[in-house]
Amino acid sequence: MARKAPPVAVPARQRLTRERIVAAARALIDRDGLGAFSVRGLGAALGCEPMSVYHYFPSKAHLLDALVDDALSCVLTVPPDEDPVDRLRAMARSYRALAHRRPRLFPLIAVHRLNTLAGVRVIEEVLRLVHAAIPDDRLATQYFRVLSYYLVGAALDETAGYANGPSAAEPASEEYLAENCPHLAAAARFQPPEWRESTFELGLESLLDSMRAASHSIERHDTAALHSPKPVIRPKH
Repeated sequence: MARKAPPVAVPARQRLTRERIVAAARALIDRDGLGAFSVRGLGAALGCEPMSVYHYFPSKAHLLDALVDDALSCVLTVPPDEDPVDRLRAMARSYRALAHRRPRLFPLIAVHRLNTLAGVRVIEEVLRLVHAAIPDDRLATQYFRVLSYYLVGAALDETAGYANGPSAAEPASEEYLAENCPHLAAAARFQPPEWRESTFELGLESLLDSMRAASHSIERHDTAALHSPKPVIRPKH
């Protein structure tokens, strides 16, 4: 009598967890982009019904919040004994690296208000460092905003901006630029990706130098000039 073949072992379906859902969602967005992302597609990738995802995340918005929090957890923190400006430099570089690591998710991070618990902790840490560098409430708040403008704008431009944006139906020719826009033509050689690093560092160091100068002015009790509004010059009619 022939012996029966042993039954084939069927691996148990992997247990669903918040971490597994976030990882799968992140992989889908990295591959297909935010516009194509759906909970139905995520369920298919996980081998489950969409309602199983909603058991862990009440809505798609909650899941997107979790993706933003997960991304922010990778932003570098520096030991507290470092100079606050040096810590800001490290965090700025880490934020830019996050944008390049998650270019298809970054547009969401860039416009998210970051008002989750993880988000406000990141903002509080950056504000604390800016205040440590510039002990003045108004100036620290303004420099925090300027730093945010620079980092978000630079990261968006590098990962989803000018080079990847829509083009005119009939763009100006190279010949036209060479003849009529010499400065634009000359600047073209410094636009490719290999110049991004030094360009980003130029802007970042200029901003940090300005913060140090503002801090020195405060130490000299010369805050009046820093706080004085600039005069508005209106043309004569």
